[in-house]
Amino acid sequence: MPHRGSVPMSWRMAKHRYALVGTRCLECGEKHFPPRRVCPGCRSEKTERFSFAGGGVIESFTVIHTAPDGFDLYSPYIVGLVRLSEGPVISSHIVGTKERVKIGSSVRAVFRKIHEDGKSGVINYGFKFETI
Repeated sequence: MPHRGSVPMSWRMAKHRYALVGTRCLECGEKHFPPRRVCPGCRSEKTERFSFAGGGVIESFTVIHTAPDGFDLYSPYIVGLVRLSEGPVISSHIVGTKERVKIGSSVRAVFRKIHEDGKSGVINYGFKFETI
């Protein structure tokens, strides 16, 4: 049987899954999500924690009609590339009405259920983006 993590361990080990927390390079100022120990731009190891505001714009998206196991309750669903207001581009589920999802649409981060590990397992939450 696969090992299932505890809820407290899940929250401690991956803060960037539950909040838009990344890093900012103290040398060049570049912002990264997920967090990086070394800046890919200037290779500096001098970084600090950085909280993103949660706003952004849809750069690209696709509609998934055949979902993988565990996500079939959400099918069809939208996955897109979101350029955060502070610069980084990240991939995420995009929620809301399909008619409002367009390249260039403004979005904001929202905290939602992602999936659960079986009926009595850990419920995993995280951020998704919705159109505004």
